Amino acid sequence: MENRRNFFHLHLISDSTGETLISAGRAASAQFRGANPIEHVYPLIRNKQQLLPVLEHIDEKPGIVLYTIVDQSLADYVDQRCKELGVPSVNLLEPVLAVFQAYLGSRSRRRVGAQHVLNADYFRRIEALDFAMDHDDGQMAEEYDEADVVIVGISRTSKTPTSIYLANRGIKVANVPLVPGTPLPESLLKATKPLIVGLVATTDRISQVRENRELGHTKGFDPSPYTDRASIIEELKYARAVCARHQWPVIDVSRRSIEETAAAIVALRPKLR
Repeated sequence: MENRRNFFHLHLISDSTGETLISAGRAASAQFRGANPIEHVYPLIRNKQQLLPVLEHIDEKPGIVLYTIVDQSLADYVDQRCKELGVPSVNLLEPVLAVFQAYLGSRSRRRVGAQHVLNADYFRRIEALDFAMDHDDGQMAEEYDEADVVIVGISRTSKTPTSIYLANRGIKVANVPLVPGTPLPESLLKATKPLIVGLVATTDRISQVRENRELGHTKGFDPSPYTDRASIIEELKYARAVCARHQWPVIDVSRRSIEETAAAIVALRPKLR
């Protein structure tokens, strides 16, 4: 049967970096023609307090939930809440652990992050993930000069997922929305350390993504300017003009995967490898 939805929400919950989930989710999605996941990555979820806002977000944007949580009580809670919300969920670790336990004749230690060697590289990646989450969508602007990369772009140019992907490789990334009529933070214009790069896409691509995104959760919200093609064209003109004015390189993400966009950013600053 033909998939009638071009886009769907894919929620990835991990008690570690989430890299395993990202790879598995994209590998599965690639098997379905025309199925494009809108990824929501929640790394370092290790207690119920951290989990509650994640579940609220899933309730707002239902979709498929994949998770890797070794704490059995927390994993059971995810399953229970997902059933109540009516969304499918899969703990990717459980079938694998079951096979290992049956073959080896012993139980798993259930140790969070046991796949990672606790070395300088691991802690660098965790620090980068924390940085990306703290500096998402223009937050904590005063710290932009601490970033390795600052990604700028209009809404729906994959700024956040690209930031998370790079953070999983130990690169500290902030991302800043470009909104016509809203001045750029002075801290961004004065930053000397980070590579600042702009992301753009075709009008068709951005319009398609915006139209497929669930809107209207805010009372009185009018989606028409957000999805209007003429408005998108003006937003893109503004973004390109800003990047040209400050001599920031621009990457068109229309036909690029997140991995390809990240690789292009790394290539612009070889010392990030």
